[in-house]
Amino acid sequence: MSEESFLRYPLADTLPAPGTALEIAPGIRWLRMPLPFALNHINLWLLRDQDEEGREGWAIVDCGISDDDTRAAWTQVFTNELQGLPVLRVIVTHMHPDHIGLAHWLTEQWNCRLWISATDWNTARLGSLSVTGVGGESAAAFFASHGLIDPESLGKIRARGSYYSTMVPAVPSQYRRLIDGLQLETGDHSWRCIVGYGHAPEHIALHCPDIAGQGDNSQVGSGILISGDMLLPRISTNVSVFDSEPEANPLPMYLASIRRLAELPADTLVLPSHGKPFYGIRTRIEQLEAHHEERLAVALNACQKHPCSAAELLEVLFKRRLDLHQTTFAMGESIAHLHMLWRAGQLRRVRGTDGVIRFSAV
Repeated sequence: MSEESFLRYPLADTLPAPGTALEIAPGIRWLRMPLPFALNHINLWLLRDQDEEGREGWAIVDCGISDDDTRAAWTQVFTNELQGLPVLRVIVTHMHPDHIGLAHWLTEQWNCRLWISATDWNTARLGSLSVTGVGGESAAAFFASHGLIDPESLGKIRARGSYYSTMVPAVPSQYRRLIDGLQLETGDHSWRCIVGYGHAPEHIALHCPDIAGQGDNSQVGSGILISGDMLLPRISTNVSVFDSEPEANPLPMYLASIRRLAELPADTLVLPSHGKPFYGIRTRIEQLEAHHEERLAVALNACQKHPCSAAELLEVLFKRRLDLHQTTFAMGESIAHLHMLWRAGQLRRVRGTDGVIRFSAV
């Protein structure tokens, strides 16, 4: 039985068509935009809003990447789904391209402000102006140091120096800061900002305790969580180490962050950035904890047999064939699991005479 079967999807297989919105609850609408990756969509949200001057309108939560297809879909939304009301602000959960890519365009279209955490705003600004994370010479050298030695793969990584800036060509030069615990008022509802670490520098999820979701009315929840990428129903959130912070230890931070989300009511409706809205927040957190515990055990077992690099662990941790985009994130995840074991004192980390970092049991 799949992990998904333990979750409940109140809208079943109903999905919003591109450029249209589907009502999730009064004042909350679900949009779904295309992505040019194996993970081929992102969920975005419209919240009925009121600004500090009393104007009625909408808040956008997350943006999609900067490309013609996403702009066309947004233009269709503006025409058909806003009930003649303006967009008053753009809220971004975190700095990854599918979330912030079109923030600059959207805020210019509507002459409104971006709302985001300070860390992710600064990281996105740097990324739009330079090489970061998963492309360029620094990234290739970093992955090579962890055992990715295939010349073709390294050549493609070097060639992706503008990977981030292609999808995020600009970031608004001004913003309003979101911080943990901030109460964000949108019209008749109040959303508490909940910070999460490990996936992005300062990811912000939004929880409203007094909105009930629609669909499957036999069991209607008592609150809604816009989870961003911190909780996804079908896939595990990417938790990676990249060249910009080469000794990072993000996995314990991610696990601690989702344990905080487990404190929310069990019947919270989760609105994820990928996949379908679901009930079963605590079940999903338990599944994710078990998933990472299993991967940590597999990595530790492999390193007990012989010293392993992150690249050597890929075929152990990931059973499917990976394209280059997936390989870069898989490398980051492999390093993250090794670093957690290393920092916990269960592995030692040694750079060989060939320049490759390997981990072995203590």
